[in-house]
Parts: sequence; C-alpha cells; structure tokens
Amino acid sequence: MAKLAFLGMGVMGYPMAGHLAAKGHDVTVYNRTFAKAESWSTEHGGTAAKTPREAAQGADIVFACVGNDDDLRSVVLGDDGALAGMAEGTIFVDHTTTSATVAIELADVAASQKIGFIDAPVSGGQAGAENGQLTVMCGGDQTTYDRVESTINCFAKSCRLMGDQGAGQLTKMVNQICIAGLVQGLSEGMHFAQKAGLDGEAVLDVISKGAAGSWQMENRGSTMLKDEFEFGFAVDWMRKDLGIVLDEANNNGASVPVTALVDQFYGDVQKMGGGRWDTSSLMRRLK
Repeated sequence: MAKLAFLGMGVMGYPMAGHLAAKGHDVTVYNRTFAKAESWSTEHGGTAAKTPREAAQGADIVFACVGNDDDLRSVVLGDDGALAGMAEGTIFVDHTTTSATVAIELADVAASQKIGFIDAPVSGGQAGAENGQLTVMCGGDQTTYDRVESTINCFAKSCRLMGDQGAGQLTKMVNQICIAGLVQGLSEGMHFAQKAGLDGEAVLDVISKGAAGSWQMENRGSTMLKDEFEFGFAVDWMRKDLGIVLDEANNNGASVPVTALVDQFYGDVQKMGGGRWDTSSLMRRLK
C-alpha cells in the first residue's frame, strides 16, 4: 500500500480518491475549497490538506484532476504547489484534460527535480469515476508508467500508455472529437424520429442493436427523448475540451470541420443557459 495525494475534489476526483482509499492506500486530499477536502476525509478516513504542497509531502504518487491548464499549473507550481513538496523519485499523475503543451511543460519541470510525470486524462464521466470504470490514456516513459499502472487501476477498467509525454492528452482529444460528432448525429436522429411521429424508445431499441449502436445511444438516448439534461458531463467542460482540440488541430494541420461546427452548436446551448447541462443537450438546441 502506498502513501498517495489527490488534488481536486470535483465530481471526478472525489470518487477517484475514494477508490484509492477503499483499496487500503493512505490518501491525503486537497481542494481549493477546503470544506470539500474535509468532507472527503470524514467520509473516507483520509487526511485533508490546506495546500497542494502539504498534500504532496511524503507521498509516493500525487494525482490531480482539476479544471484546465491554468488550474493545473496553480496546483503544481509555486511555493505552495505540489512539486515543492515532492521528493526525488516520486511521481505526479495528472488526470485533468489539458493541452499537450502544458503536459510537456510540467513534465520538464518535474524532470528537473527528478520527479516522474504522467499525463493521464480519463474518459467515462462521473458515473465511470463513481463505479471505478474509467478509461485512462497515458503519456510518459514506460518505466514511470509501470510504477503507477496498478494504482491507477484502482479506479480504471482500462489503462494504457499511448506514447511519450503529451500522448495521453492527444488521445483524449481524439476521444472528444469522436464524441462531438456522434452526439450531434444522435441528437438529429432522435429529433427526426420525434418529428416523423415514431415511437422514439422503439426506434432506439431497434437501431441500437445494429451499426448505429453506441455508448451514447445506450446511456443518453432515452434521456434525450425525455428532454432530461441535468446530469452528466457539462457543456462548459466539453467546450473547454473542444477548444483544446481546435487549437491543437490548428497547430498540427488536422482538418476537423465537424468538430468546429459542433463546438459552435455547444456555444448556442450555453447561450440558452445550458452550460451545466449534459453534452447530450444538443438535442434541446434542435427544438
């Protein structure tokens, strides 16, 4: 059993850290709002720290799952940042969805202190985090990855090293590209079914067994038909992720016209007041 730290007690980090504690690890947590860290420690028997540095002191592995590039820098760097409290030979694992650029930047800073760094964004949403069924895509060197894989598996159903530093974040971008187009297609299909006077649930039951079937259809199709969106992965976060995708595509020359269009559609949803709605709320925009 290892001594661990987890930075970020949001809808993902809170249950992820819980799985680590449930496996018997000694876990110290940090959250910008200290009361959330205290709540976690009361529930799971770990320790709450008031700064990332305090949380990281003595930890073999420090995990993070925060908001964006700047949020990540704020918990990693500086006098109160995690790296200031970490010893040589320890490892920082970042589960935040960020740019590949910041992953490489922070990995270089960590390496200068002889600390390992793995960028490890996740897919599976809040339900995946709560059920310990996340998919984790990692970037970094093989030796460092091998040292953290079994610990990551406390909350993952699949974990794989995709390449060097930043490769995990690039893989997550591919994930978000695929989701964006798929959810828009599913929204249009369900909207069409309703306009055509079909039984939407019957349509889902039939086509989900064929080539159109997907995780989104299985888990979001019925709620889309019911106009229910107060759950799941928020539109605000998806727009953040798609912004990262579009910036990277601009840099590497990839053509992602559907992604760019769906990003604009999510902007429309935000204007409707749906920034915290689930990404499947593209359906509501069509109405």
